[in-house]
Amino acid sequence: MSGPFVLATANPGKVIEIRALLDGVDLVARPAGVPDVVEDGETLLDNARLKAVALVEATGLAAIADDTGLEVDALDGAPGVRSARYAGEQASFDDNVTKLLAAMAGVPGPERTARFRTVALLRRPDGSEMVAEGVVEGVISTERTGEGGFGYDPVFRPLECGGRSFAELALDEKNAVSHRGRAFRELHRLLGG
Repeated sequence: MSGPFVLATANPGKVIEIRALLDGVDLVARPAGVPDVVEDGETLLDNARLKAVALVEATGLAAIADDTGLEVDALDGAPGVRSARYAGEQASFDDNVTKLLAAMAGVPGPERTARFRTVALLRRPDGSEMVAEGVVEGVISTERTGEGGFGYDPVFRPLECGGRSFAELALDEKNAVSHRGRAFRELHRLLGG
């Protein structure tokens, strides 16, 4: 595996999930002095690469970055690559969920299908990369449920969880079925784990 690998994310929820998923991999927290990366890529892969390159340049270490999008069919795939900034550049998780629920108002249950997609990327200082993707299908609920997770977790109900939202699942349950879990398990496999 030849780490250590610096994590590009500063999101504490994602750090917890990634550390659990990459068990046994030598991971280093993103240094506090590294500024946020402008995520202006056209795709999830573009944004993951932007973040990984920035961390490699800032630390000299191989970096692991990811980007996730929520693709809602009734919204023609939105918010997609703009999921973190759906309600604006400085929007909170709650702001994004509120905007999503407003956009989905009146959309009947059978048309509330959506998926989460994560692209995980490892970038080495020599420019070589490993890329993995994970997808989970689900539906957007009409209201928030659960206390766990972050982001859109209170309104995303994965098909394989009996109607519970990601926010209602324990971390190990979520990681077993989630987009991020699938992407990082594949990355772990690519690393020889």
